[in-house]
Amino acid sequence: MVPEPVSGVRVRHVPAAHPYVEHVHALPSTASAPAVAVLPDPPVPGAPPGQWWPHPALEEAWVREHAHEQDVLHVHFGVEGRSLPELRAWLDALADLGLPLVHTVHDVDHPHLHDQRHHREQLALLVERADGLLTLSEGAAQRVEREHGRRPLVLPHPHVVPMDLLDRPRPVHEELRIGMHLKSLRTNVTPMRVLPALLEAVPHLAARTGRPAVLEIRAHPEVLDPDFTRHDEALARLLRRLLDDPPPGVEVLVGPRLDNVQLWAALQAVDVSVLPYAWATHSGWVEACRDLGTWVLSPDVGHLEEQGAGMVIAWGPPHQAPLPSRLVDLLALCAAGPPARPGAQARAAQRAELARRHAQVYAGVIDGRRIDGGSPP
Repeated sequence: MVPEPVSGVRVRHVPAAHPYVEHVHALPSTASAPAVAVLPDPPVPGAPPGQWWPHPALEEAWVREHAHEQDVLHVHFGVEGRSLPELRAWLDALADLGLPLVHTVHDVDHPHLHDQRHHREQLALLVERADGLLTLSEGAAQRVEREHGRRPLVLPHPHVVPMDLLDRPRPVHEELRIGMHLKSLRTNVTPMRVLPALLEAVPHLAARTGRPAVLEIRAHPEVLDPDFTRHDEALARLLRRLLDDPPPGVEVLVGPRLDNVQLWAALQAVDVSVLPYAWATHSGWVEACRDLGTWVLSPDVGHLEEQGAGMVIAWGPPHQAPLPSRLVDLLALCAAGPPARPGAQARAAQRAELARRHAQVYAGVIDGRRIDGGSPP
């Protein structure tokens, strides 16, 4: 089948099926042809429909066979499954074909990996070889430059929550609601470093803030399964105790993965979302909370405070458990009211600017220029 012709620069994102990718391009409009055409992810042999990984466009043979189908290849996620020789061969193929590569450094520290050595080696290669190099914060750009000798161009994170929900009123409730969603215990999630102190802090909040406090803990069912790959027995034991005999002000909800509509509602239904991260660089969760007007309480990791622009409060180093009194002080700040949120108008303007800047980057690399923080488009 011959693909339908597209207007604009044809960009092959890895992956395309991701809200970040969707939201750094222009809002759908019939007023004019888009400057950039985002190509869909190719089907993955043997994978169910809609699964983009392992992405075919990261294979040397695929790019050689399909080189004519895109003008730029823009990599965000998914390279961790490639060996260093495979990654080098793929980069060599792109150079042979004259197919420009743009790489956005989302993660200086990979959230799914304990051992970061392979990721750092891959990142060094991509930083060196990418025609266009981007990241999401000044702090990350400084670190990439310090560790790899090249400074990315900074283009900030776009909205995560759909545009039509960005001005939705927040629910009103008497209590201060604090949420911690463990999901399926991603590798960088270490709840036992903060949860015991949080449980101790919650009963003291009413006297401090004049509002009763509720701690809502969510988790997927596999967190309680002793055969689960990332099982934490101490956490499972604590959750079972809280489920069997919940103390006042504590709710434990164990259930399947929330779809996006449910997740946005759950995030906006709490005043504070606690992120028990051991390490991180940037966070789509932080950006969603920013969209919804929900505070984020986290350790001092990565560049979350810079990204969050005043709505991320850090309790201290991630390897140290916070004192309950410290959490009371920080949560009391959140009890005064929700943080400022950008709103749909500001996010739409930001999205238009991000679309313009990305289009400039693509035009620059197609023109043979090297685009980064030292040589902006």
